[in-house]
Amino acid sequence: MQASFSGAALRMARLLKGYSLEEVAVRVGKTRQYISKLEVGSGAPAGELSVALALALDVMPSFFELERSPNAISEEQVHFRRLATTKVSVKQIALAKASMMQCVVSAIESHLQLPPVRIPQFDGAVTAVEIEKAAEHCRQEWGLGLGPISNMTRLAENVGAVVTTFSGVSSEVDALSFVGERPIIVRNDAKESACRQRFDIAHELGHCVMHSGRVTGDRVSESEANRFASAFLVPRAMMLKLFPRSRGTFLDWKGISEFKLTWKVSKAALLYRARQLELISDELYRRGAISLRRGEATREREDDQIPMEQPRLLHRSITLLRERLGITLPVLASQLSVTTELLLDLLNEDIEPAEPDYVPVGGNVIPMARR
Repeated sequence: MQASFSGAALRMARLLKGYSLEEVAVRVGKTRQYISKLEVGSGAPAGELSVALALALDVMPSFFELERSPNAISEEQVHFRRLATTKVSVKQIALAKASMMQCVVSAIESHLQLPPVRIPQFDGAVTAVEIEKAAEHCRQEWGLGLGPISNMTRLAENVGAVVTTFSGVSSEVDALSFVGERPIIVRNDAKESACRQRFDIAHELGHCVMHSGRVTGDRVSESEANRFASAFLVPRAMMLKLFPRSRGTFLDWKGISEFKLTWKVSKAALLYRARQLELISDELYRRGAISLRRGEATREREDDQIPMEQPRLLHRSITLLRERLGITLPVLASQLSVTTELLLDLLNEDIEPAEPDYVPVGGNVIPMARR
């Protein structure tokens, strides 16, 4: 019997694979009730069963050792923005992947120096004015000026966050972030609009800036993070100065389209921002929103002209570990007590060959390759 067996580690391994209790039980020849007892700490498996569980779940038996098992992340520790139809099981899988990703990042940091975390804290920012000031302060702190942000994903990585996606669940949880020693931001990889992904990352940065240690996911905290994202992507001064004015009772759609292509913010978000700042009336906003819903609800016409942004920090780190230190993926997986296959699944696209950074001339965000 394995005296130091961690039931929580068994549960995490099961969730990382997306298995139910019944599926694990069938794979190791036990009952669902027995696996459940192991997970809650009411027993420990014999040596042979521990090996069988490890084989079934793509981990090593040492993964279940109490002193080596990963620390689980609770829902209260995660800024979790889920879709209305998200199942509880999907949420649990996302939390398990977030816990394991934290272990991966920690293992990488034991060998490499990642960009320092430089995210200001404004825990008391709750009013519209305070949130606008928090967004302006972040731009100033990060040396962005007031112009369009050339690459939102790269910016998040440059200020210390890890940006990634989780295969199988990213599209169902919409977005989430975990603020530990190093923030982790998980994007929705099903979104085909660069503008919407950029807004999601700015939204999660808003949680990191304003909601450290606070349970989020309610309407108030989500509204605050949305306000931060809007103010961060298009500062108030620039909206007042440059947003195309309506022509009588009609929106200047051509001007709004050009504004979108410059700032890489969706037309839907720009209309909402304009209403926030009282640049358009409630009626004009309502009509504009209805017009977008009729043909551009999920994908706007200009989206094809704005390149998607891809995370680079994890890919670059894995490459450096291999090329400079000889630490291959199998070696890193062994350090984490998981199989290479499970690590590959967790890292998802981040280990694929990276495409060159897209950075417009005069961009205000330094690519990772130049760091």
